[in-house]
Amino acid sequence: MVNILLEGYDIAASYLKDELSEYIKPEHSVAVEALSFRDNRVKSVEDWNKLYSKENGIYYGGIVGGFTAYGVAEEKISFINYFTDSHEAAVRKIANADIVYFLGGLPDRMMDRIIEMELYDVLMNHKGIVMGYSAGAVIQLAEYHLSPDDDYPEFSYYEGLPYLKDFYIEVHYENADVQNEAITRVLSERRKTVYAIARGAGAIVVDNGKIKLLGDVKVCNPD
Repeated sequence: MVNILLEGYDIAASYLKDELSEYIKPEHSVAVEALSFRDNRVKSVEDWNKLYSKENGIYYGGIVGGFTAYGVAEEKISFINYFTDSHEAAVRKIANADIVYFLGGLPDRMMDRIIEMELYDVLMNHKGIVMGYSAGAVIQLAEYHLSPDDDYPEFSYYEGLPYLKDFYIEVHYENADVQNEAITRVLSERRKTVYAIARGAGAIVVDNGKIKLLGDVKVCNPD
């Protein structure tokens, strides 16, 4: 199994393209987990469509364009629609995909919706590539932390999908005091490595247990 943990949505960035070309192939199909949206922004299928639909979704082009840059056909990229997909339809999209792609946003709400739609088992049984950026990266960890920001004013730990259990990550790392304080706390309380992925400049690939650091990733180990 391959897990790809990205800081940002530009999956075809220059520091990623050569390495990720080893994994993302033109013949692949992709299931996009568009489940991390904010409740106050997306309250209906019409709101969801404004973000993710092919017709007028403001994020659609960037998401799909990342994969077409690797030769993946647009028609092989499907989105899990929280408002219109039945459980069976969502499971089918995931089961038929070579790549499961988690979007950024709110990871705890994404996890809530995964449980609500009963997608946990099919996601954990996926044997191909699992990748995601920001919230979509941290949710691949059995447990993750979030340093305080506008969405999460208090430091806390959260339960994710237990693909990866041996480390933590700090995404959008900018050497800010609040981030360094969070990293120090995780190192002290969990005694595991924290990888700080620089904003717009880093990523992690875990290929059958082997960790590869791409671009700017700071390794923080417990004392």
